Amino acid sequence: MASNGYRNGTLKGTVKPLTAATSSNHKSSSFKSRSAIRRSNSASFNTAAGDDGVPGRVRVAVRLRPRNAEELVADADFADCVELQPEFKRLKLRKNNWDSETYEFDEVLTEFASQKRVYEVVAKPVVESVLDGYNGTVMAYGQTGTGKTFTLGRLGEEDTSARGIMVRSMEEILATVSPETDSVSVSYLQLYMETIQDLLDPANDNISIVEDPKTGDVSVPGATLVDIRDEHTFLELLRLGEAHRIAANTKLNTESSRSHAILMVHVKRSVLGADDANPSEMDKSSHFVKPPKPLVRKSKLVLVDLAGSERVHKSGSEGHMLEEAKSINLSLSALGKCINALAENSAHVPVRDSKLTRLLRDSFGGTARTSLIVTIGPSPRHRGETASTILFGQRAMKVENMLRIKEEFDYKSLARRLEIQVDKLIAENERQQKAFDDEVERINLEAQNRVSEVERNFTDALEKERLKCQMEYMESVKKLEEKMIENELKHGCDAFTKDKCNGEGPSSSTAEDISELRKLLEEEIHMRKEAEEEVNKLESQLGQCTDSGAGGGAEILKLQKALEDEARQKKKLEEEMIILRSQMLQLTFEADQMRRCLGRGGSGNAYTGPDSPMSQVRDSLNGHKTPVAALFEQVGLQKILALLESEDANVRIHAVKVVANLAAEEANQEKIVESGGLNSLLMLLRSYEDETVRRVAAGAIANLAMNEANQELIMLQGGISLLSITAFDAEDPQTLRMVAGAIANLCGNDKLQAKLRSEGGIKALLGMVRCGHPDVLSQVARGIANFAKCESRASTNGIKSGRSLLIDDNALPWIVQNANNDSAPIRRHIELALCHLAQHEVNAKDLINGGALWELVRISRDCSREDIRSLARRTLNSSPVFRAEMRRLRIEL
Repeated sequence: MASNGYRNGTLKGTVKPLTAATSSNHKSSSFKSRSAIRRSNSASFNTAAGDDGVPGRVRVAVRLRPRNAEELVADADFADCVELQPEFKRLKLRKNNWDSETYEFDEVLTEFASQKRVYEVVAKPVVESVLDGYNGTVMAYGQTGTGKTFTLGRLGEEDTSARGIMVRSMEEILATVSPETDSVSVSYLQLYMETIQDLLDPANDNISIVEDPKTGDVSVPGATLVDIRDEHTFLELLRLGEAHRIAANTKLNTESSRSHAILMVHVKRSVLGADDANPSEMDKSSHFVKPPKPLVRKSKLVLVDLAGSERVHKSGSEGHMLEEAKSINLSLSALGKCINALAENSAHVPVRDSKLTRLLRDSFGGTARTSLIVTIGPSPRHRGETASTILFGQRAMKVENMLRIKEEFDYKSLARRLEIQVDKLIAENERQQKAFDDEVERINLEAQNRVSEVERNFTDALEKERLKCQMEYMESVKKLEEKMIENELKHGCDAFTKDKCNGEGPSSSTAEDISELRKLLEEEIHMRKEAEEEVNKLESQLGQCTDSGAGGGAEILKLQKALEDEARQKKKLEEEMIILRSQMLQLTFEADQMRRCLGRGGSGNAYTGPDSPMSQVRDSLNGHKTPVAALFEQVGLQKILALLESEDANVRIHAVKVVANLAAEEANQEKIVESGGLNSLLMLLRSYEDETVRRVAAGAIANLAMNEANQELIMLQGGISLLSITAFDAEDPQTLRMVAGAIANLCGNDKLQAKLRSEGGIKALLGMVRCGHPDVLSQVARGIANFAKCESRASTNGIKSGRSLLIDDNALPWIVQNANNDSAPIRRHIELALCHLAQHEVNAKDLINGGALWELVRISRDCSREDIRSLARRTLNSSPVFRAEMRRLRIEL
C-alpha cells in the first residue's frame, strides 16, 4: 500500500516564500432558504436590480470520462452503464439491458468534449459575473478517478489545449481587468482531515474560519494572499500548490486526491456610478449633470476541486488512508445534507456539520453564481457510485441563490483626481509666477543696462582724467630725471653713493632698527653674564659663611635677599631676551623680504656689500628657518610655556602667539601637550578677559584639535564648555572664527558626539551665526557638516537610532536657509550636511516638513561638485519617504 505524499512529488529547486495578506472580502449571509434571504433585506449590499438581488439557480453539467486501459480490458464484454443524449441535454442510466432511468441537466458533455468547451459552458458565465461584481463558484463533484482534477486544475504546460478551468478563468480575468485601477489576488487552500491548510505556505497548517456576526460573511484571514499581475505568476502558484497537495495511490486512481482543494480569486475593480438626482431638479435643468462618483466592486471566484467519494472495499484503503477516506466521505455527506435541505426549503440547513459546508456557505443558497460539474465514469462496476453522483447533481439543480453586487465608494480614486486638479492649479500658479518673475527680471535688466551705461560714461571720463594725470606725472618724472643726471654729472658718483649710505635708501630705517636691536641684545647678554657671575660669587660667599659659621644670620639673610633679587632680575632678563630674539628674527625675516624686493638694484648700491645690513640679515636667517622655529630651538618649549603665566600682559600675549604658531605644525603638537601647553591654553581661555589672549588661545586650541588624540584630552579637561562660554561672550569676528574652528574640529570625532552636544557645543555653533561674518559662518557650516557625517556613519553602523541631534537643537532652519549661500565654502559644507542628514530614514519627515527636500533636489541637479551631486541623487532614490513625496509633488530627478 502506498503511503500518503505530495502530489507530483517534491518541487525542484527552492521555492521562494510568498507574501501573506489578509482577505477582506465581505459576503451576505448564505446557505439560507429563499424565504429567509428575502427577509434579510437589511443585510444585503447595493445591487444592480433592487435590494433583493437577482435570482439565479445553481447550474449543473455532467461530464463522462472515457474508458481507461483497465476498464477496456475488464469491461470488454459489458456495455457502458451510461448513455448520453447531449442534443437533448439528458442521459440514461441503465439498470440492466431492458430498464434505464433518464435525467436532464443544464449541459451534458460527452467523453469527446474539449477542455475549451467545458470551460465555456460551465465556468465562463460565472467568470463574466465575477468581472461584473458578483461572487461566483465553480465546483467539481464525483467519484474518485472520474477526472475532477483534470477538468479544474490541469495546467496544460505541454499541451495548451488541455488547460483546465482554473488556468482559463485566470486568463480571462487578467485579460479583462485594468492593471492601473484594478487588482487580482489569489489564495490556495486544502481541506484535509477537517483542517484547513495553506498550499502556498505549508507551515500554515491550521487556518481558522471567521464569520462576520452582522452579515454572516465567511473569510479565512490567516491564508496567504498573493497579488497576480501575469499568467506566469499564477501558473507558478498553481504548480507550488499542487506540489503541496496531499495525494495517494489507490485501486481506483494511482494519484488520488486526499483533500479538497479550494482556489479563491479576489477581484477588485473600479467603476463610475451616477449619483441619484432629484427628478424635479432634472426636469428644471436637464443640462445639469452631476459627475459620476467613483465606486469599487469587490467580487470573489471560488474554484473547488472536491476529493472523490469512494467505497473502502473498492479503493482498498486501510490504516491512515482509511481515516482519510472517512473524513472525505463525512464532509461530502455533510455537503449533500445541506443541498438536500436547501432543495426542499427546509427551515434548518446543517451548515456547521463540516468546515467544507462553512467555506461554501455563499455558494449554495447564498449570493454567488454557482456552476457544478459532476464527473462520472462509464464502467458498469461502479453503477452505484455513478447513480449517487447523478442524484447529487439533480438535487443541486433545485437550489436557488440571490446574486448581489457589493459596491463601495472609492475614496482613493476621488483623492487621486483631486490631487491631479491641485497639481494643475499649482502648475498654473507656477506659470503665472514665472511670468511675473520674468517681467520683474526684464525691468531689472533694463534698469541694470541704464546703470551700466551711466557707469561706462563715468568710467570713460575717469579714464580720460587718469590718462591726463598720468601724462602730467610722466612729464614731471622726466624733468626730475634730467635734473638728477645733471646733479650726477656735477657732483660725481661718489657723492651719490655717500648720500645713499647716509640713509637716503628705502631700507635705511629697517637697517637702523636691526642695528639697534642687536646692540640691545648684546647689552642684555652682557648684563646677564655679569649677573650670573655676581650670583656665582654670592653663592660662593654664602657657602664660605655657612662653613665658617661666622657672620651671623643677618649676613645670610642679606645674601639670600640679594640672590632672590638677582633671580628675579635674571628671569626678567630672560623674558626680555626671548621677546628681543623673536622681534629680531621677525625683523630679519621682513628685511630679507625687503632685500628680495630691492634685489634689482645696481652693483653700486650701498646695501650689497659684505658688511652691509642685508648680508647680516642673510647670516641671521641661519639656513632660511622661520622665526618661530628658530625661536623654538634657541629658547626651548618649557621657557616659552612659562611665559604664558607672566604678569606682564605684553609678554603673555607674545608668548601665546608663539605657542599658537608652534601648534600649527603637527610635529610640535605632541610636545606642546606633553609639556602642559594644553592646560595653560585652557587656563588662559578660562581666566583672562583680554580679547587678544582669548582669540589667540582659541586659535592654538583649534590647531591642537586637529589631532584626534588631542580632541579627547580637550573634552576631558572641559575644553568644549570653555569654548562654548567664549562663543557666547565674544563679539570680535576673529575670536568667534577661532572658537568656531576649534568646535568644528571636535565635531568630526565619532566618540565625542553625545558629550559635545550635552556640553552645549551645537548650541554654541548655532549661537555664533549672530555675527554674520562669512569666515565665522564657514566654520559653523563645517562643524555642522562634520557632526552630520559622524551621525550618518553611526546610524549606518547601527550604533545610533532616532533622529539627528542637529534637528533636536533646531539647526535645520538655518541649514535650509544657507543651503544656497553665495559663499562657496558655506554652501559646500551645508550641502554635505543635508546629504548626510537625509541618509538616515528617521530624519526624512523632518527634512520634508522643513523644506529641505527642494534643496536636496537642487543639489542633485545643480551642485558644482560631482561627488555631492551623486550623493544627493543616491540618497533621494534610496529613501521610500522621499520617493513617495517626490511622486506626490511630480518631481523627477
